[in-house]
Amino acid sequence: MTRFPLGRPARIAVLASGRGSNLEALLRSFPPGDELGEIRLVLSNRASAPALAKARAAGVDAVHVPYPDRATFEDRALALLDGADIDLVCLAGFMRILSPGFVRHFRGRVLNVHPSLLPAFRGLHAQRQAIEAGVRESGCTVHLVDEGVDTGRILVQRRVEVLPDDDEESLAQRIRVQEHEAFPEAVRLVLAGRIDATGTEVEA
Repeated sequence: MTRFPLGRPARIAVLASGRGSNLEALLRSFPPGDELGEIRLVLSNRASAPALAKARAAGVDAVHVPYPDRATFEDRALALLDGADIDLVCLAGFMRILSPGFVRHFRGRVLNVHPSLLPAFRGLHAQRQAIEAGVRESGCTVHLVDEGVDTGRILVQRRVEVLPDDDEESLAQRIRVQEHEAFPEAVRLVLAGRIDATGTEVEA
């Protein structure tokens, strides 16, 4: 099993399906030459995903991997990830569920950001779920990915007040701001060896 820190910059891959705002946050936090890690590869299941264009603009290899079915996608994605010797995989708005086999291949090395305070409001439309539940507080969670859906060990959380006039989009926008801070923070904790592959904090 890969153990961090590696004694060299980790090679990071990002899987994204959409606009790529969390990808941008990671690119800012891990620029070329960063001692802990560098974004080396971006994959998307959508050819039109803005994340691909943002990666290319930053000089990062970006590949559209079609998704006719999960097995076909994962076979191609794993070949690209292994071919690039990727150490850590970050799911940044990646709107597909990975198979247990994929997760085991990168055991303890796949991180996801989710727009709720897990374990509350797993799955799709977490912001809508929060509003419909009438909670006063929501936020975001960065967690290790396991074989379940949004069930992995929690690494970092940020809280956001749910306002009386919030709708799904307004709440999502404020949560997104916190995601852009929480995701790089969690990645840095993992790469620095402060959190092991089980999500347990390691004493300095």
